[in-house]
Amino acid sequence: MSRLLIRAGVLAAFVAVPFYLEGFWLQAGLFAMSAAVGAIGLNLLTGATGQLSMGHAFFLAVGAYAYVYFAAEPTGSLGGLGLPTPLAAVLAVVLSGAAGGLFSPIAGRLKGAYLGIATLALIFLGQHLLFNAGPVTGGFNGRAVPPLELFGFVFSDAPELVVMDVPFGALERLWFLGGAVLLAAALFARGVLRGRPGRAMNTIRDHEIAAGVMGVPVARYRAGVFVLSSMYGGLAGVLLALVFQRTVPDYFGMLLSLDYLAMIVIGGLGSVGGAVIGAVFVSLLPQLLTRYGDALPLVAAPGSGDGVSPAEAARLLYGAAVVAVVLFLPGGLLGLLHSLRRRLPGLRLPLSANPTPSPETRS
Repeated sequence: MSRLLIRAGVLAAFVAVPFYLEGFWLQAGLFAMSAAVGAIGLNLLTGATGQLSMGHAFFLAVGAYAYVYFAAEPTGSLGGLGLPTPLAAVLAVVLSGAAGGLFSPIAGRLKGAYLGIATLALIFLGQHLLFNAGPVTGGFNGRAVPPLELFGFVFSDAPELVVMDVPFGALERLWFLGGAVLLAAALFARGVLRGRPGRAMNTIRDHEIAAGVMGVPVARYRAGVFVLSSMYGGLAGVLLALVFQRTVPDYFGMLLSLDYLAMIVIGGLGSVGGAVIGAVFVSLLPQLLTRYGDALPLVAAPGSGDGVSPAEAARLLYGAAVVAVVLFLPGGLLGLLHSLRRRLPGLRLPLSANPTPSPETRS
């Protein structure tokens, strides 16, 4: 009964958010949702399977730009297929998985730092394509994102929609779409981790030789998880494009991939809940520093030169958080919540996959 009450309360709070919070908080929450979807995919690859990837931003870019190209009508020098937007979103996720599939033979044979260096090349390849494939990407200026239209309902500011005397614009409508996408992505990943594939992935991460002796096809699992992680990245890219309403090449660079690594380390490796918590922390921190930078010491407005910019301050805090987690919280913020749960038996943690702890966590 307590679990049902907690879930009902969380659902009611989630539904009530668009009716009471302003656009800044809605946009920040949507960025956190899209980041959480991508972080779940990276955690399946890095946290659960032990495969380091530094090219996750490439697959977000594939998803975002593929959706725009598939959904947009050709205008002037910009191309497009003009497909129905739901079909364009599905094809964008599939194309992200196909891009991961092309790289999967390498992912199936490399591991550790070698795979990390190999995936780093995807970032440079992606940046080159985004800036130079003008008819598809729009070049330096990017492209406008067509709003999603599902069963005649448009996720944009027009046509006007009023619910209980509250105007529902693009952010309010996307709030519920983002929540549904995140919930579906989290439940699917939790099912993977709790099933036979999850046990095989954890075995590969902890004892690769033992996994091979037990009959686990190590190379095939590594390649398959890489494709699945790429599809999660593509889905996050589609959601991010819908929220941003414009795709810009500079956003999908190396810093975004480092942010995703920080998300899964800070939140907790190998679990769905850890990815969500880390994504919320990393994605909301720079926006909060930007909004409230005037009230914080040493934090100045961007471009003023009077102190540390909000983005730089956020990255300094990321670094401090990563060091603190590695030294004092091997299980991340989710591990801290699990320890609190043991001390407070009534505390329930949603979306926790109860993963097999890694050797570092056990130590």
